[in-house]
Amino acid sequence: MRGYKRIAFLGLGKMGLPMARRLHEAGAPVVGFDPVEPTRLAFAAAGGAVASTAREAVSGADVLITMLPNGKAVRAALLRGEPLVVHCAANAIVIDMSSSAPVGTRELADELAGRGVHLLDAPVSGGVKRALDGSLAIMVGGPPEVIAKVRPLLETMGKSIFETGAVGSGHAMKALNNYVSAAGLTAACEALQIGEKFGLDPVMMTDILNASTGRNNSTEVKLKPFVIPKNYASGFSLALMAKDLRTADDLAMHLDVPAPFSQALIEIWEQAADALSAAADHMAIDAYLATAARPHRRRR
Repeated sequence: MRGYKRIAFLGLGKMGLPMARRLHEAGAPVVGFDPVEPTRLAFAAAGGAVASTAREAVSGADVLITMLPNGKAVRAALLRGEPLVVHCAANAIVIDMSSSAPVGTRELADELAGRGVHLLDAPVSGGVKRALDGSLAIMVGGPPEVIAKVRPLLETMGKSIFETGAVGSGHAMKALNNYVSAAGLTAACEALQIGEKFGLDPVMMTDILNASTGRNNSTEVKLKPFVIPKNYASGFSLALMAKDLRTADDLAMHLDVPAPFSQALIEIWEQAADALSAAADHMAIDAYLATAARPHRRRR
């Protein structure tokens, strides 16, 4: 892949590793780093170049991609102590593909601009399966002329690239997407539990939902493989989903949008995150809903 001298990829976890591998396999000059040694070794085993430190990875990089847990981790990686960005090439482009808070992203973009570095926010949707085959949906915010410079990289990792507007808009869209996704999953899990208690077969219920107006992403791809068998093994944590819901609700609060359903939903998911183990998959919201106390409601 021509046009890039060095691409640093920070964060080789469940999503970052297959995304970095896609770039490497396409011929991009990727150098990966992750503080967890097994993830570095996994990238090296796939033929990728691995740095022993983050500073080494970004040294001379004209593109720096971050795939970290949240915006605070991104800010810390880029600016804490001796800023990593000072080791990048002049006019470097940082692509934050993490699920970060949009308001914080805009603040970070201003700070990086003062150092001569461009920031794009490009969070993804689709999970590990679509990261592996390069079919992710990518929501990218930032100046069109800067996006154009890295679009070949984005198209290597994703199938659907959406230019969402100014910097921060990609992260806003990702949070809102996960809000809608979590709402659909919560409703679907509750519906199956109510229906099964009444005597309906959950598999049949799922087929009917998918042929009817209740159809959504959760009914189509989550209920049968993960919820009905109760293996709860999608690969995306409940804590991360709760974090994304909080980001969406914080955005509503920042914009003074009432969003009462968002407030109710984040309360459920944060209670579930507190009740379940830190390693719980987000499909385990089903298990939490099955045991949660029913709030008192006055009948009319």
